[in-house]
Amino acid sequence: MAGPTTADRGARTPKSAGRPSARPPSARPGPPGGRRLPGPRVVLPAGAVVVLAVAVLWVLYGSTWLRVQEVTVTGTRVLTPRQVEAVAAVPMGEPLVSADTGGIEERLRRRLPRIDSVAVVRSWPHTVELRVTERRPVLLIEKGAKFIEVDAKGVRFATVARAPRGVPRLELTADQSPSLRRFDTGRLTVAAVGVAGDLPAPVAEDTRVVHVRSYDSITLELSGDRTVMWGSGEHGEAKARALTALMKAAPKGAHFDVSAPTAPAVSRS
Repeated sequence: MAGPTTADRGARTPKSAGRPSARPPSARPGPPGGRRLPGPRVVLPAGAVVVLAVAVLWVLYGSTWLRVQEVTVTGTRVLTPRQVEAVAAVPMGEPLVSADTGGIEERLRRRLPRIDSVAVVRSWPHTVELRVTERRPVLLIEKGAKFIEVDAKGVRFATVARAPRGVPRLELTADQSPSLRRFDTGRLTVAAVGVAGDLPAPVAEDTRVVHVRSYDSITLELSGDRTVMWGSGEHGEAKARALTALMKAAPKGAHFDVSAPTAPAVSRS
């Protein structure tokens, strides 16, 4: 049998025919998921890290750039900024980073009871800020010729020679109350403060005295010889609504009773 001719051999397709040609290096596929391989990491020598840490510490503690040069006081109403700054005793010229903010705050609250809260803030590069919130009196307890101020938490925080304008007096006459053992003067004071906070704004402005005989016997004395029997400190919102409705319905009323807010009463004498 005759072997393949030269023409037949030339007609055969080479094995490499139809295969894709090799890609240039720039077109080779990357790692799976399309993520790039991480580049070279820069690793600082241990000596450089130490030098950097020492430099930072020197800037914070050793240099003159970040030292306390100024104290600012905000939020005062009765206290003066000078009073607050004197009690705070912020060490001037010391590194700002080492200012004892917690100690300053504790000192201010302990020595100035009028301060309800204070935030001591480092303000870079060289200022300490004292952001003060003062207590506000909601009731006054008359003591001789002076007045003890009581805040919305029932805290007696200051004694003043002149009564602040628009703040009613608190009269506690619960000495003979059978419930005094259960509700001492501290709890009765808190109850009275709660009542003062529940009053409608027009009534609060007219209130001169909050009289507490016992836990469930609180009476308000208003301007114009008017009185309000409030009862206990419970259900304050309902009592406030009932009192507002009574005063609208009987503007010439003299005595209002909202101790039972579902059955309020009013009389002219």
